[in-house]
Amino acid sequence: MTLSLALGVVGVPAAAIPVSLVVSTQYGRVRGALAHGVIAFKGIPYAAAPRGVLRWAAPQPALPWHGVRPALTFGADCMQRPTPGDMAPVRTRPSENCLYVNVWRPARTARKLLPVMVWIYGGWYVDGGTSPAIYDGSAFARRGVILVSFNYRLGNFGFFAFPALVRRALPAGNFGLMDQVAALRWVQRNIAAFGGNPHAVTLCGESAGGASVNALLINPRTRGLFQRAIIESGGGAGWLGPDRPLAGGVRSAEAAGARLARRFGIAGQGMGALEALRRLPASTVLDGVNMQTRGHIKGYVGGPVVDDRLYFGPPVQQYAKGMGERVPVLIGTNSADMGTMRARSRTALFREFGPRASVARRLFDPRGTLSLQQVSGEVGGILWMIEPARAIARTLAARGQPVYVYRFSYVAYSMRRVWTLGAPHASEIPFVFDTLRAHYGSAVTPTDEAMSRTLQRYWVAFARTGRPDPRGEPAWPRYQPGLDRLMNFTDHGPIFAPDPYRQRIDLVLRAGLQKPGT
Repeated sequence: MTLSLALGVVGVPAAAIPVSLVVSTQYGRVRGALAHGVIAFKGIPYAAAPRGVLRWAAPQPALPWHGVRPALTFGADCMQRPTPGDMAPVRTRPSENCLYVNVWRPARTARKLLPVMVWIYGGWYVDGGTSPAIYDGSAFARRGVILVSFNYRLGNFGFFAFPALVRRALPAGNFGLMDQVAALRWVQRNIAAFGGNPHAVTLCGESAGGASVNALLINPRTRGLFQRAIIESGGGAGWLGPDRPLAGGVRSAEAAGARLARRFGIAGQGMGALEALRRLPASTVLDGVNMQTRGHIKGYVGGPVVDDRLYFGPPVQQYAKGMGERVPVLIGTNSADMGTMRARSRTALFREFGPRASVARRLFDPRGTLSLQQVSGEVGGILWMIEPARAIARTLAARGQPVYVYRFSYVAYSMRRVWTLGAPHASEIPFVFDTLRAHYGSAVTPTDEAMSRTLQRYWVAFARTGRPDPRGEPAWPRYQPGLDRLMNFTDHGPIFAPDPYRQRIDLVLRAGLQKPGT
């Protein structure tokens, strides 16, 4: 069970040092599995199980173990009600005992510590996990990058406040974000044992994971925990609704927690009521929240809470105030990204543009053939995802940070008659991970595979150097606000050019449109 691996050893021939599949972590030894040139370690605890008295508590140290713990299967994904049709379905039975990390590394010699990518999954902060097949890190490992993924608490388990917590100044609100910080600290303490460089960590995530990257960039408690960041469709102008304060008033997170308690028949707002909530079965606390129901259940706070400790409000505003780590950032969205508007007719939707309604029709529906749902999605995608990404890029670039902007416009060949308006939200993920067959199966074409290899090569180059400059691919210069040029991954390959949506974005800004609920 040994391999000839030299990890982080300078001046010693690589082949001379045999390294076991057993690795020592801060809590105990783990044994990984070797397959197809990659060693995978799955289901390693990075914190104690957050249940019982640890439900709605900051993550605590994991219990050490004796002997060698098999790290061969994923630990449980965090408690959730999986949404039917999710493109990244979890493959475990969700549980409160879910704070696990996974590591993929190459099974080959290395003369120095390798760059590390830490992946944060999306799912509107209510769904998701590390077990979905499209998040397999093997392809990254084969390219010489160590891929780490971890679970964090979701829904009512991850985002919850209650008067008894707030009044006693106990951790409250953003338990999911607390988990993310704890996982990053685990990486800093342990990744060298797996051959990774703790000083070359790229934080990356998509959707709620991308929003989490924004939050972690702004959070002063993460300083030094990562050196680069990739934000895929992470919004930035607030999440999916109005930002909720931790305390004070009927809109606060503590008020929502009190309403949740009443839903469960628990009276009072003191420690006795909190203890009663902690004794409830996890299936009760789940309260049926998922991506389909999250907006209709009144007790759920809806995601990150403004607590001036872990989350400070819309990232666009916080970056403009000068907050955020000054690290290289790669940021972008998909060409038909997520968003919607509440207008009940096409006429009503275009009326929201005021005197610019005719311009909006020309830009969003030049042939007049799109349905209300399609036009609503186009406008909403600009408002929810595309414009905030540009705003963040402009702010960071203006203060001297290296910023690289992309648009993922490539549509998998088998979906081109279905996704006629472009690449939907999250459709870039199996291309980034080079896990196309896990999602599209036998429908994958050589053209799809070529795009996946290209996209991943850019991501890997960025993880290695902070510059997306793989040899043999078109150059991707830093973003310049006045030019608004980006790398567009199209059906014809990567093209660096002015943003084709620039007029749409400017129009939405001039019209002063707002997301529903803000």
